Amino acid sequence: MSVLGVDFGTSNSAAGVAPAGVPQLIALEPGQQTLPTAVFFDFEDRKMLVGQRANDALLGGDEGLYMRALKSLLGTSLMRETRSLLGERIDFIEITSRFLRQIKTQAEAATGDTYDRVLSGRPVMFHSSDPARNAQAEVDLRDAYLRAGFAEVRFMNEPEAAALANRDVLNEGDLGLILDIGGGTSDFTLFRHEGDGINILGSHGVRVGGTDFDRALSIAHVMPLLGKGSPIRHAFGPDTHPAPHKIFNDLATWQKIPFLYAQDTRRAARELEKYAVEKPLFGRLCSVLEDELGHDLAFAVEAGKIAANGGGGEAAIALNVLERGLSVPLPTPMMADTLSTLATEIGDAADTTLQLAGVKADAVTHLIFVGGSSLMGVIEDALSARVPAAKVQRGAALTAIVDGLAIGAEAAFND
Repeated sequence: MSVLGVDFGTSNSAAGVAPAGVPQLIALEPGQQTLPTAVFFDFEDRKMLVGQRANDALLGGDEGLYMRALKSLLGTSLMRETRSLLGERIDFIEITSRFLRQIKTQAEAATGDTYDRVLSGRPVMFHSSDPARNAQAEVDLRDAYLRAGFAEVRFMNEPEAAALANRDVLNEGDLGLILDIGGGTSDFTLFRHEGDGINILGSHGVRVGGTDFDRALSIAHVMPLLGKGSPIRHAFGPDTHPAPHKIFNDLATWQKIPFLYAQDTRRAARELEKYAVEKPLFGRLCSVLEDELGHDLAFAVEAGKIAANGGGGEAAIALNVLERGLSVPLPTPMMADTLSTLATEIGDAADTTLQLAGVKADAVTHLIFVGGSSLMGVIEDALSARVPAAKVQRGAALTAIVDGLAIGAEAAFND
């Protein structure tokens, strides 16, 4: 039986095999090499949808519960908390396993093979500041794969998989620095091309990714339109205080949005509106919670980010779903300024990787970007400044990890 390589991502996932050492991605949806890492519990048809079907159900206004960025919950207490969905008590391990089972089932149907073993990618650090939570995250992911029907699971650091896929762009002795920015983490691997293989010199990672970019942009530019920072009158007397930040921070965070539609959160928003100096702003907040528009706003922010990264002078975050004609201008310089702190943190992680490997920055010959968020201009600027002599290589930015996992899958179980 063959080994399946699986890139379980925060925003998108993929699977592949490598007959004769040549990676081949498996279409997990018709004509698509990647699958949105999203699920939707359809309350009317009482079934769980995955991938683009989940996105379509959300955007189509179907009644149900949408979840994205499941990977960001690995290692947290939420993973093993049960909740009632479609008449059964399940936890997030089970939800994740059902998503992974769909990948397994589709891969077997597409190839006619059976996959009981899987080589899965994993970030260098799921949680960069908490070793215990970082270790628990791998345990959670392993359990999800086993529940999904795989008999054996092994892991490879995602940037190491990308290095394996990109070895041919380097000459003998060249030093490549992989930057892999996924939805939830940024990972680095420094490697040297040696003969027919690679020598990993060092790896490092931080818990900063594409969803953090979305969150920062939403908090800075969208949440003020819903009341963030706006004054709230005291019940007695003329004094005011700023609206509490938590509800806005959670509304800007992909994985926390589904938990905001509880009645206590809606009551809290109505209470803020009652005492708000600027009532229309909090009226918008109440509408978002009552109509469950949190993910619609998040998708709008993501679309605005992509448009601004393309250099469009008229880029904006379009909020028509909330109010006709409502939008937030997002010119590229403004976006770069908003994301500058995160870009610096990622750049610092690159420096740490080089220090751990004992290699000077000017020795790096190739800077290889992997992952959709690595293509952000603000990120390329920050990293190119750290390794100025390196040649920038993008290659298959969206599929390099799964390519490397497919290439390394069989060898991972040869022991």
